[in-house]
Amino acid sequence: MGWSGGGVLRDREAVLYLSGVIVSGFGTSALWLASGIWVKSLTGSDSLAALTVFAMWAPTVAGPLLGTVADRVRRRPLLIGCALAMAVLLTSLLAVDSADRVWILFGVLFVYGVSGVVQDAAETAVVAAVVDRRLLGDFNGLRTAANEGMKLVAPLAGAGLYARFGGGPVALLDAATFVLAAGCFALMRVREEKPVPEPSGARWSGLTEGARRLWDTEAVRPLVLAASVTMLLAGLSGAAGFAVVDRGLGHAPGYLGLLYAVQGAGSVLTGLLAGPLLRRLPERVFAAAGIALFALSAGLRALPYDAVVLAASLGIGAGLPCVLIAALTAVQRDIPDTALGRTAATAGTLIFAPNAVALALGAGLIAFVDLTVLLPVAGVTGLLTALVLAATARLRTWPATAGQDGPAGPAGPAGPAGSAGSAGSAET
Repeated sequence: MGWSGGGVLRDREAVLYLSGVIVSGFGTSALWLASGIWVKSLTGSDSLAALTVFAMWAPTVAGPLLGTVADRVRRRPLLIGCALAMAVLLTSLLAVDSADRVWILFGVLFVYGVSGVVQDAAETAVVAAVVDRRLLGDFNGLRTAANEGMKLVAPLAGAGLYARFGGGPVALLDAATFVLAAGCFALMRVREEKPVPEPSGARWSGLTEGARRLWDTEAVRPLVLAASVTMLLAGLSGAAGFAVVDRGLGHAPGYLGLLYAVQGAGSVLTGLLAGPLLRRLPERVFAAAGIALFALSAGLRALPYDAVVLAASLGIGAGLPCVLIAALTAVQRDIPDTALGRTAATAGTLIFAPNAVALALGAGLIAFVDLTVLLPVAGVTGLLTALVLAATARLRTWPATAGQDGPAGPAGPAGPAGSAGSAGSAET
């Protein structure tokens, strides 16, 4: 099985976009960890430190609303504007030097989250417009690999920079990465028609259009629902991380860092192989196989053996991205361009909000539910989800005319190369 990411890397616009994602992702990951350390060092509060992550994630709940922005303006200028605005806003963090100014950090993080939802929606639409649809699977896999790779190195870099120089330089580093990302987006050549203004009476109904599109699009709905359930289970598994290390393995909490690193390596591997795999498997089979691998691995974490838990971490990292990549590409391929921003943002809310809920729920459950019960139950539930998704896999054909059921994209109306019109197209 050959790796065909080279096809993506020969596309100028795809390379520019990936460069922007990698650069800004490094800054985001660095600030993510440093923010918690920053708040902890100024206030001494573990609870306030934990809320830094919540502040960045909270706007995800408003995805259906925020995503409409990406459908009502040109996307490339929106990406550039958001990146430059965040670069300016981040400089305000230089004023955070005492506990009574921590509110500035929380405010910036919340706006950071809002901007992130809008940018993700716009980016999803831009990718669908500039990347050959036959390469969407490879592209989204590469994006996953790049993001996960940044998560392996950037948080450590951010923590080290904070320890040496404080929070201000970390904020400036992130601001600089936004400027560089804006430059990458500015160099992209994207054909965009000016969006047609929606009638005033249709604007409120437009807020729910993303949900309607997801539900009515048969090729997308099962993948988004399966991803939502999987991320719920991932939240429960993630909440048990410290208990696995402490109660199960008898190690210090720092051992969890090793498990996360192994998990990240698994995600990078899947990102690199996703495109070729999706050309050989129906997308729902690919996603179901990933869910099954994740579920089996999550259940195995209950066993008190280092080798098993390390292998399980690799399996979780390799399995979890499969359904996420498949769902994202299905949205890009099958949702019309005029509604793609809000639909992508709605999908993000449906997929990732359960993860946040499960993290909080799991933190409570782990106090009185034994690991040997919680993790196997999560694993069995994941396996059932995989079976149901695989059972829905079937052959389907592409629309005869571009634009009927989804965006035509640079590849035109024909299906991905080698798919023979099957559901095993490059969906990630």
